[in-house]
Amino acid sequence: MVRYAATPANASKGKKEKKNNQRLAFFYVFKNTHEVAAAIQGLKLSKAYSYLQNVTDHKEAIPFRRFNGGVGRTAQVKQFKTTQGRWPVKSVKFVTDLLKNAESNAEAKGLNVEELYVSSVIVNQAPKHRRRTYRAHGRINPFMSSPSHIEVILTEKEDNVPAAAGKQVTRLNARQLARNARLARA
Repeated sequence: MVRYAATPANASKGKKEKKNNQRLAFFYVFKNTHEVAAAIQGLKLSKAYSYLQNVTDHKEAIPFRRFNGGVGRTAQVKQFKTTQGRWPVKSVKFVTDLLKNAESNAEAKGLNVEELYVSSVIVNQAPKHRRRTYRAHGRINPFMSSPSHIEVILTEKEDNVPAAAGKQVTRLNARQLARNARLARA
């Protein structure tokens, strides 16, 4: 049984997909994949596909917010209110493949593909693969890869329930609630 970090709110309207120990490439792959996942979270599936294709074609960039040390600046990320971004093509390819797999499984489950959106994308670090590289003067250094676990949950949009008409709800803060309780006791 595969364990997931998150579950859809309505299991009958969602589809989970997971890849473990994905050795995507060698350098900073976990970090790149984390930023790609953060960029597509909450998007409709068709919008996510077009966005990732534009990243591959260098028409749009992935904003780097958390792992942004040494990342260059580009004007393509102004729409995300940040300045640093990249085009991590290998991570985009693996996330796109995972989305396609989840989409086909959701279609086999009987979900409406046009209504699917990416409700959750989680990227965790996997155990590193150890190799060695030989340096000058007889030294040896580690040559590690950074694989990752990727988990995607696609969900159909829920129907919005309209609010009750004519009923005004007043929200009280903690101080007001304590005051009302104190007055009720007295």
